[in-house]
Amino acid sequence: SLLLVGLGIGYFNYASEPALSDDSKIAVASLVSKFSFKLGLDLSGGTHLVYSADVSSIPLSERDGSMESLRDVIERRVNLFGVSEPVVQIERVGIFANEDDKDTYRLIVELPGVTDTDKAIAMIGETPIIEFKKERPEEEVQAILEGRQKLREAIMEGRDAGEPDPIIFQDIYEPTGLTGRFLERATLEFDSTTREPVVSLQFNKEGAELFARITKENIGKILAIYLDGAPISEPVIQQEITGGQAVISGGFTGKNGAEEAKILVGRLNSGALPIDELKLLSTQTIGPSLGEEARGDGVNAGLLGLALVALFLIAWYRLPGLVAVLSLGIYIMIVLALFKLIPVTLTAAGVAGFVLSIGMAVDANILIFERMKEELRGGRNIPDAIREGFSRAWLSIRDGNTSSIITAVILFWFGSSLIEGFALTFGLGVLVSMFSAIVITRTFLLVVARGENKGIARFLFGTGIK
Repeated sequence: SLLLVGLGIGYFNYASEPALSDDSKIAVASLVSKFSFKLGLDLSGGTHLVYSADVSSIPLSERDGSMESLRDVIERRVNLFGVSEPVVQIERVGIFANEDDKDTYRLIVELPGVTDTDKAIAMIGETPIIEFKKERPEEEVQAILEGRQKLREAIMEGRDAGEPDPIIFQDIYEPTGLTGRFLERATLEFDSTTREPVVSLQFNKEGAELFARITKENIGKILAIYLDGAPISEPVIQQEITGGQAVISGGFTGKNGAEEAKILVGRLNSGALPIDELKLLSTQTIGPSLGEEARGDGVNAGLLGLALVALFLIAWYRLPGLVAVLSLGIYIMIVLALFKLIPVTLTAAGVAGFVLSIGMAVDANILIFERMKEELRGGRNIPDAIREGFSRAWLSIRDGNTSSIITAVILFWFGSSLIEGFALTFGLGVLVSMFSAIVITRTFLLVVARGENKGIARFLFGTGIK
């Protein structure tokens, strides 16, 4: 059954790669193609940007929230440009921060497939834009919606729609002149009566006057809030609002209402400049051919290393070595499947961590086999030697792997994004290697172990030239 499970996981890894999912494959490939490997820039090619965020004017307690809001805005902006699977990460330079720190935070942006550095910088380098837009006159909105419906029906029926009316490409909302520069802050609050989350907006003096005029002229209509050209909220104006303070309520009543309100607050504050400055520190561009070459070299090196390790295990440990090779194959399939399911973005450093964890898995098997050899020399039969060998080796395997996992956790927690990839793949690999050595290898050995340590059995379970 373990072999069947291993084969099933191996097929999942194979079938879930888009490059292999062609018309000659069975239909299951299309169901799992979304679980393809996520490759980092050094393996796939693209642009890597590092920004410094000046948060010195923001209270310490609010800095993490401001950076999360900024990351959300940058992700939305990059997605609008159709970049496939961009990665936007926040990185803290120091563990401790004080009020005067300007370079405590870094914003790491990875754009796979984008090798035009100027385009990438222009894509994310602008200040987030918040706009408040009102509904167009009713007759214009009706004309826009009817035109879109007619075009949609013509396309679905395969008819020639002719030259479409340009009005259908207009937004049903129009600018009011009220933008994020008039917004001082947005805060998450809770209604004192219903305890439902609400979003409170505070405008500056000029914005308060403009907001009062807009709300007075559009009572009962929607005042849409746009971030970088996309609507993020569409509240209805209930009454004229003076004093520059408004409340968005009623749309956060679900189970995740408070979280939705918090996200909206973050987006509004992003458009209201939550950081003082976003400065580009470094750029790195990797061409697709270079990434493909690095990926190919990594795969070839891994296959060659595995082949040499397998030959050594079989030549030196004979039948247990063959069992270890089978166990190692299942181990690799499980780890690769985890990389797809989590998912883990594989970089050259991450691949190195995975290869190193394979070495840990081999080391655990060798430790077990040496303990078994000692028990066989002591006169035990093969099944008892296997059980005792595993029992004696377990403490050493546990302690060694635990120290490795602690190291991986520390590297992941305090390291840069490059080190995080290494730590994650190494830590996952070590965890699975413990399962592989103690469960899979042990089960296989007990299945093939029979009788006394003599004759052909003595040779198969012997080691080296003995």
